[in-house]
Amino acid sequence: MTILISLIPFLPLFGFIILGLGCRSIPKRVASFLGPGTIISSFILSIIALSDYLASGIPHPTSFHLAPWLSFGGFSAGFDFLIDPLSILMMLIITGVGFIIHVYSIGYMSHDEGFNRFFAYMNLFIFFMLILVMGANYVVMFIGWEGVGLCSYLLIGFWFKNQQFNNAAKKAFIMNRIGDLGFLLGIFLIFTNFKSFNYVNVFDLAKTMAPGSGTMIAITLLLFIGAVGKSAQIPLYTWLPDAMAGPTPVSALIHAATMVTAGVYMVARSSVLYVLAPATMEVIGLASLATMFLAAAIAIFQNDIKKVLAYSTISQLGYMFLALSVGAFTGAMFHLMTHAFFKALLFLGAGSVIHAMEGEQDIRKMGGLKNALPKTYWTFLVGTLAIAGLPPLSGFFSKDEILAHVFSAGQSMWIITVAVTMMTAFYMFRLLFLTFYGNYRGNNHPQSRLHESPSVMTVPLMVLAFLAAICGFLNIPELMGGKGILKEFLAPVFADAVKLSQVQHLLVPERREWFNIVLVIFLVLLMAFRAYRRFGLRDAGHEMRDAGSKSVFIRLAEKKFYVDEMYDTVFVKPVLKLSEGLHRFVEIKFIDRIVDGTGNTIIKFSNIIRYIQAGNVGVYLFFMIIGIILILFFNIIL
Repeated sequence: MTILISLIPFLPLFGFIILGLGCRSIPKRVASFLGPGTIISSFILSIIALSDYLASGIPHPTSFHLAPWLSFGGFSAGFDFLIDPLSILMMLIITGVGFIIHVYSIGYMSHDEGFNRFFAYMNLFIFFMLILVMGANYVVMFIGWEGVGLCSYLLIGFWFKNQQFNNAAKKAFIMNRIGDLGFLLGIFLIFTNFKSFNYVNVFDLAKTMAPGSGTMIAITLLLFIGAVGKSAQIPLYTWLPDAMAGPTPVSALIHAATMVTAGVYMVARSSVLYVLAPATMEVIGLASLATMFLAAAIAIFQNDIKKVLAYSTISQLGYMFLALSVGAFTGAMFHLMTHAFFKALLFLGAGSVIHAMEGEQDIRKMGGLKNALPKTYWTFLVGTLAIAGLPPLSGFFSKDEILAHVFSAGQSMWIITVAVTMMTAFYMFRLLFLTFYGNYRGNNHPQSRLHESPSVMTVPLMVLAFLAAICGFLNIPELMGGKGILKEFLAPVFADAVKLSQVQHLLVPERREWFNIVLVIFLVLLMAFRAYRRFGLRDAGHEMRDAGSKSVFIRLAEKKFYVDEMYDTVFVKPVLKLSEGLHRFVEIKFIDRIVDGTGNTIIKFSNIIRYIQAGNVGVYLFFMIIGIILILFFNIIL
C-alpha cells in the first residue's frame, strides 16, 4: 500500500523528468501520451486508495512513512503521507480535473513550439500540489506549498519572450512570497509550542489549550497570511488577474485544481487550530466578505473574458473562506469541489472561444458565437448556470449549504453573501450574452473564419459540463431529503473541530430555510433576466455610457478600485527609487570606484613593470647589473 500511495505524486514527477530532459527531442505524440498518461494513472491509483479506505472501515487517518527528512537533536520529521477523506478528496480533484485539462491542452497547445516544456511544467505543478495535500506534517505541506509557487511562476511566464508576461509571473511570485513568510513563521511557532510538525500530534496537543489563547491566535493568523497569498484574498489578490498571461489551460489548472485551492485546504486541514482561535475566525470572515464583494464588483466591468473569470475565482474563494469562518468546513470543501468542475469548464470554454477568435479576448469584439461554436456554447451555459447557483446544478447545492450556515451565524453576513450571489449571476450572464448572443462585433476577425474547436478540446468540455451538473448530488441537504454523502465522508476529519467549535449557530425553522432558498433563486433569475435585457438582445452589447452618467462606484469598479495603482505608488515606485539611489550612490560612486580603482592601479603597475619582460637584451643586462650592485651594497652594509 505504501508503494501505491507513493506512486500517486511521483508518477507526475516521472513525467516531468522525462519531458524536461527530452523536451527538444521527444516527439509531440509521445508527450501527448506521457503527460496526460501519468496523471490518469495517478487518478486511478487515487480511486484505489479511496476504495481501500472505504473497505477498511477505519475512521481514523492512515500515515505512510516514505523516508526521513529532518533530524536534529532529539527531533525528527519524516517525509510522510497522510491518507484520510480530506486528502483523498483533494487527490481525486487534482488528478481528475488535472487529467481533463491535460487532454484539452493537447489541442490548445498543438502549434506551440514549447509543447513538451508545457506538459513538463504542468506535470510538475500537479506533483507539488499532490505533495501539498498528501503530506502528514507541515514540513511536507510547505514543500508542496513552495513548489506550486515555483510552477505558477514558470507557467504564468511560459511565453517568456513577452516582457509583460514575465512581469505578471514575477508579480505572482513576489506576492506569494509575502504570504509564504507568514505561513513559515506560523510553522515555526507551531514547532516552538508543540515540538512537532505532525498534524496528529499538533492537533492532539492543541485540544488541551484554552480557546482564544494568544499563542493560538498568533499561529492561526500567520497561517492565514499564507492562505491569503496563495488563495488570492485581500490584500494579496492582485497577482491572480495578471496570471491570465499564461496559456488558458494554465489558468484553468491554477483556478480549479491547484494553487488557489491550497489556502482553503490548509485552513480546513488545520480546523482544530482555527476553532480554538475565534478572533482569527472573525478576521477570516471579514476578509472573505470584503474579498467576495470587491472581486464581484470588479468582475462586472471587466471586458477580458479570462479576467472576468479570474475575479470570479477570487470572489468564489471568498465564499469558501466565509464558510470556514463560520465553521462550515464541509461546506467549504463542497464548494471547492463544485467550483473545480465549473470553473475549469468556464476557463476551458473561454479558451475554446479564444481559439476560434484567433487570440482575441475582448468580449466587446465577440457576440453571436452561439451558432458557430455550439458545443462550446452549451457547455459554457452549463458552467454559467452552475456558478450562478441555479438548481439542480452543482453550484446551487454548494452555495445553498454555505448560505444556510452563514444565515444561522449572522443575518448581516447572509445579506452581503446574497448580494454577491446576485452580482455573480449578473457578471456571468453578462459574459455569456456578450460572447454568444447578439450581433457579431469582431470587425478585425472575419465571421466566416469562426469554427468549433477540435474534439480533443470539446470532449473535455462535455465531461466537465456533466460533472458540473451532477456533482452537487453528492451532498444534498437533509432539508431536501438527501443524505449528505460528502458530509458523512468528511465527518471524521472535522469531528474534533466540530466538538471544539466556538461558533454559535441559531436554529433556523425549516419554513425560513425554504423561503431563503426560493428568494435567492428568484434574485439570481432576476439578475439573469436583467443581463439578458441589457446584453443578450440582437441590438445589445453596446454598454458604453457617457462618463458623466456613471456613478462614483462604477468608475472605481472599472478602474479596479485603483488597488494596483495604490500598490505601485506605495511599494513599487519607492522601492525602484531606492534601488536607483543605491545604484547611483552606493554601487557607482562607492563599490564601482573601489573595484575600478583596484583594477586601474593594477593595470598602471603592470604597465610600469612590463618593461622588465620587453624582450630587449640590453634591458635585461641593465637590470642584471643593477641587481648585482644592490646585492653587493646590502652585503657591505650588513
